[in-house]
Amino acid sequence: MGPLHGLRVVEFAGLGPAPFAAMMLADCGADIVRIDRPGSESDGGILERGRPTTRLDLKSESGRARAHELIAAADVLLEGFRPGVMERLGLGPDACLEINPRLIYGRMTGWGQTGPMSAKAGHDINYLALTGALRSIARRGEAPVPPLNLVGDYGGGGMLLAFGVLAALHDRHINGRGQVVDAAMVDGISLLMSGIWNRVAAGRWQPEPGTNDIDTGAPFYDVYQTADGGYLAVGSMEPQFYDRLVGALGLDPAQLPEQWDRASWPATKKLFAEVFATRTRAEWTAVFEPLDACVTPVLSMAEAAADPHVVTRGTLRVNKGRVEPAPAPRFGRITPE
Repeated sequence: MGPLHGLRVVEFAGLGPAPFAAMMLADCGADIVRIDRPGSESDGGILERGRPTTRLDLKSESGRARAHELIAAADVLLEGFRPGVMERLGLGPDACLEINPRLIYGRMTGWGQTGPMSAKAGHDINYLALTGALRSIARRGEAPVPPLNLVGDYGGGGMLLAFGVLAALHDRHINGRGQVVDAAMVDGISLLMSGIWNRVAAGRWQPEPGTNDIDTGAPFYDVYQTADGGYLAVGSMEPQFYDRLVGALGLDPAQLPEQWDRASWPATKKLFAEVFATRTRAEWTAVFEPLDACVTPVLSMAEAAADPHVVTRGTLRVNKGRVEPAPAPRFGRITPE
């Protein structure tokens, strides 16, 4: 059981963001049927959890007829193909909404259903590049660093699709009609950049990467290496946290420049790096553990799975011998499984 119990979803199997959106809906109790091609092999991966797979040849009349039956009884359809693929199969929005006028037709692409790039191939890194996000994720004077495929595929993709579907369902509850949800990663990435665009509009963002307060430009918001090759994440932005950071490092505040003096940031970063390099990660963790200074050890994935906070909350769990994220968010009355 879950908050989406009773919601019927038809998912057309794909890669990355659309399965992630389906997983989120399934985690919350949606009843999902996943349609895949005949002969395809499921790896039973985390992104496929919580829903059965049926294999249909959508190029055959019988396969399309069965798909139409499922769609006629569904609340939501999810697909993640390039624009035009579903239409060529006779399963585009017009055909499906004619079968089921209350259907929420969720479409997940990188470039969107419209625009000069809509028919082109792409991956997370390409969508990041074209939105300005990738160029903004870099240290000063260094090449951009792709943030895994978290920002495009999952944050700006799958989560955007899941949100769009739920918003459309609410609208259907009011108006009684289904509609298409066009979720594009370029849109989602740009939406996630709202805070940065806000800083640009306010004149508080320098165009050169690695020179701002949250892009490793500031000494109080960066990653520092320790004596044993480990790392600490420092986010001591607010003055009270910065004061505790300086004190824990054994530095005299009177001998340091003012915290927000940008011209002094490179020199202060160098000083902080020299001090952090004098102790191991474990030693610094012990120093900062009793302090509310926004300083934490940088953990590996294996270490994260054993972290006391992560374990206590059950943020990660072991299922079928593998570690995987637990359903999120948490609800007050219902626990998604």
